[in-house]
Formats: sequence, C-alpha cells, structure tokens
Amino acid sequence: MRYYYIIMDWLQTLFTDTNSIAHIVLLYAFVIAVGVLLGKIKFFGISLGVTFVLFMGIVCGHFGFTGNVHILNFLQDFGLILFVFCIGLQVGPSFFSSFKKGGISMNIVATGIVLLNIAVALCLYYALGGRIDLPMMVGVLCGAVTNTPGLGAANEALTQIGYDGPQIAMGYACAYPLGVLGIIGSIILVKYLCRVNLKKEEQEIEQQETANPQLTPKMMHLEVHNEALQGKTIFQVKQFVARDFVISRILQDGHVSVPSKDTILHIGDQLFVVCAQEDAEAIIAFIGPKIEVDWEKQDMPMVSRRILVTRTEMNGKELGALHFRTMHGVNVTRINRSGMDIFASRNLRLQVGDRVMVVGPQDAVERVASIMGNSLKRLDTPNIITIFVGIFVGIIFGSLPFTISGIPTPVKLGLAGGPLIVAILIGRFGYKVKLVTYTTMSANLMLREIGIALFLASVGIKAGENFVQTVVEGDGLLYVGCGFLITVIPLLIMGVLGRLHYKMNYFTLMGLMSGSYTDPPALAYSNQTANNNAPAVSYSTVYPLTMFLRIITAQLLILFLA
Repeated sequence: MRYYYIIMDWLQTLFTDTNSIAHIVLLYAFVIAVGVLLGKIKFFGISLGVTFVLFMGIVCGHFGFTGNVHILNFLQDFGLILFVFCIGLQVGPSFFSSFKKGGISMNIVATGIVLLNIAVALCLYYALGGRIDLPMMVGVLCGAVTNTPGLGAANEALTQIGYDGPQIAMGYACAYPLGVLGIIGSIILVKYLCRVNLKKEEQEIEQQETANPQLTPKMMHLEVHNEALQGKTIFQVKQFVARDFVISRILQDGHVSVPSKDTILHIGDQLFVVCAQEDAEAIIAFIGPKIEVDWEKQDMPMVSRRILVTRTEMNGKELGALHFRTMHGVNVTRINRSGMDIFASRNLRLQVGDRVMVVGPQDAVERVASIMGNSLKRLDTPNIITIFVGIFVGIIFGSLPFTISGIPTPVKLGLAGGPLIVAILIGRFGYKVKLVTYTTMSANLMLREIGIALFLASVGIKAGENFVQTVVEGDGLLYVGCGFLITVIPLLIMGVLGRLHYKMNYFTLMGLMSGSYTDPPALAYSNQTANNNAPAVSYSTVYPLTMFLRIITAQLLILFLA
C-alpha cells in the first residue's frame, strides 16, 4: 500500500510540478506529438500541419498544464532562432538571384501583397477605434498571412518594449485556419475574375523555358565544316564565336581524345560540345551541323562520371582556377546543384554538395574524384559549426541598437531578424570565409521542424491560460473577420494586377500568391491543379524576399507603432 502511495505521489509531482524538468519535457513531448499528429488530418483536403501544435498547446495551457515561465521563454526563443536561421540558410543561395530578369516582376507583386496586408491591418485597426490593440492586430496579421516566423519576430519585439498585455498568439490562432482557406479561395476567384482558360495556360507554359537558358546545358555532336576553322586552336575558336563552350571529346583521324585549349581543329573533326542553351544555335552555325556519333564504339572510349564535391577545400573555388584539363586531362561539362543542371562555365564557383560531370580517361577521372572528395559519407555528417557560428554572430548582430529619429526605443533586429539576415549572407557568401553551408534537405527540415514545434508549443502553452476568456468570450469572431479581410483583399488586388498588367501565366501566378504568404497548403493545391512545375518555380522565386519582409515588417510594426 505504501508503494502505491509513493507511485501516486510521484505521478502527481510529474504532472503538476511546473518547476520539474521532467514535467516540462513530458508536456512538450505530448503537445508536439499530438499536435503534429492532428495536423496531418485534412479538412476539405487541407491540413494545418505543424501549426496544430499551437492549438494543442493552448488546450493544455487552458487546463492548467504549464511550466516554469523562464524555461518556456528560453525554449520559445531558442526554437525561433533555430527555425529562422535554417530558413535563412535555405533561401540564402537564391535570395539575391531571385531579383534577376523575370523574378523582378514577381517579387514586385509579392512585395505589393505584403505591403497591402499591412495597410489593410492598419486600416482595420484605426476603423475599429483601437478596439483591437495594435500588438493583437499584428498577431491577427501574422495568422492571416499564415506566417509563423512573423509571429515570433513580433513576440520578440514586444519583449524589447516591455509589453505585458495578452498573448498575441490568440489573434494568430483565430486568423490562421481561415487564412489558409482564404488564400486558396482567392487563387480560385482570380481565375474567374480574369476569365482564365487553363488549357491555354498549359500550352503557354509548355512553350516557355522552365529554366534559365544562360545556365541550362545543351549537349550536341558537331562536325567541323567551317573552312575558316582549319588549323585554328579551340582557344581561338572560342574567341571568334564569343561564346563559352566545352569540347569534352574529339574524334580526329580516327582517334578519340580529350582536347585542350591548344588542340588544333581540322575540317571533318567530330566534336562532343556542351554549352549554354541560348548559345547552341550560334555555335552550330559557326562550327558545323549536328551529327550522330557513338563514342563508346571508338578506339579510345572516354568515361563520363558524376563526381560529388565533398572536400571543404573545393568550396568556393572557380572552375577555371582548378585547371582540370591541363593538369589532369579531363573536361568538366556541367554541374548538378540542388537538382538542376548548370553549364560549367570557367567562372562558376563550386559548392560542397555539387555533382560535377567529368569526362576523360578512367584513371584521370579517378584522380579528379579523389581531389573533389566524392564521399557521400562526408555529406551525411552535418556541419554544425556553421550553424552555431552563424547563430552566435546573428544574435550579436540582432542585439545591436539602431537609434532612429522619432522612435523613443532603439530599434533592434532581435532574435529573429539578426540570425535571419546573417543566415542569408552565410548561405550566399559563406564560402568566402571558409564556412561550409551545405546541409542535406532532410537535416535542414529536421532542425526547422524542431525549432518551429518548440516555438509554437511554448506560445500555445503560455496563451492557453486566458485563451477562452479573451477569445471565445471576447473578440474572437472579430479577430477571425479581420484576419479574413487581411488575407483576401491584397491577394485579389495584386492577383488581378499581376495577371492584367504583368501578363503573368495563371499557373505562375498561383505559385506567386502561395509564396507571398509562404503557405505550403496553398502551394500543394496549386501544384495539384497545374500538374506542372510552374507554381513551384514562382513560389521559390518570391519565397526568400517574402519571408524576409514578413519577419522584418512584423517587428517594425511593433517597434514603430506600439
């Protein structure tokens, strides 16, 4: 009997002692596990995903399952830092390139959506005469645009100014579900407003290049017919044609070899040429027509092999500076990076994780493989030093105060903005300071999911205590209505503008609208409807800038107006 009372006393302590580490770990494990499980349930084909952790935390907090407030705050902030830093590492390499050519108009429309979201939120705030206080309206705004990092940034900014009002996660929780539905509904409504013919849009997409022609490699077999090239070296030919290309193999006098820049061409030579897609026609016109060659049946067959760059010494090296042809007798024709083939121009910089296509004799290719690493096991080992060095620098950067005229409190980028900006810069320029930024997609997603789950669980647990009183018995329906207007109005305005003014393909517009709210469920709907990769391309084009703007503007609204 005594043993029974000991067990019961132990269980009571485990479930009720908020200062117990075991209690807090148990609480988080329950909230996250059940929240993620429920988040997989689809309502009308849409699931809320990891955001359901927030609702589960609110439920537990409402029934008195809480923890030490200092520990909750630590886990909330640490989860947020981990999440935004991993996002920055992911979007960093494409953040600056997303402003090139076609990306400019897409990012203009996405930025317009972000600014209109803020404008609608402020209009509602003033129209309601302050019935919803500004911090709570920012929470509603973050939920309406389904952007959890923005909520984290706003929470962190509120800490800076000493805010002690209700948890803004309440407004976020009210606006989020209808926000997801509002995005998808707006995408559908734009189709009818602009009288879109889906079959015509599909044909238009098929006629367009889905990748950058300056980077897309084109492989072709050519025969030298231009008499002006007789006796000229490959280096001279490149100067004549003013295009960059690689000749990986040459059939000359019945023998196959790997040519160098000093190889002399003759009429009738057969070449295996790799160049950028947009340069192909000019090179064919200058050298000679396409032919069919079976290189495997020649007297000295070359091997072609994809080599994985895993040695950190290769990170950031220019291809031209490695002299693979002169030193090892091989040619590099193209590089696969993040699933996309890129033409191997001389000024292209290698990154750890690249897959390099190398052509040459077997023994020479093996030597190059050993130089580059080619060890999959190395990539399986995460480079955590980059993550924690970046977080260290990011927190210092985010803690620097910036004094702005008219603002009584110095502005800081905080625990969200600082690590985000540093992560973007490291993701893009880390190789210059010898930092290897490569992490597998699964590792990045794991860290992000852990970070966001810790953050949402913490926010939910803290908000749960007063959730029913503040939302259900208070202005909960008002939060829902305001959130719906914040979601829909900017999407309809900018969606129609993107279609009519910028003449965007509807499938591209679907991805843009989803990306402007960084909303995966909307992207999943767009991909399913389009049945092509156009929505994914535009989503990834606007995602980096949009995520950055969502996080920064959420903080600025609090610091400037609260």
